[in-house]
Amino acid sequence: MTCTVTYTARARRDLRSLPAEAARQVIRSVAGIRENPYQHVRNLGGFPGTPVYRLRVGQYRVILTIEDEHLLILVLEVGHRSSIHR
Repeated sequence: MTCTVTYTARARRDLRSLPAEAARQVIRSVAGIRENPYQHVRNLGGFPGTPVYRLRVGQYRVILTIEDEHLLILVLEVGHRSSIHR
């Protein structure tokens, strides 16, 4: 199962605010989980309805959802670990 990765407008804005190397690392990491995304992510509680997951990329966190029926990984937010979950 290979998923398509889509970034929301907020996630694209978050990536532009990161240092260039960190943004490249996040993009590579998200692309690397397309084959088996559930192996690399952890579930975030507190979101009724659609499950929301996080992916660790060094000091940064990627908040995303996975839509199995559409084979889609939707990246919602990207940020430093100290501020992303607030």
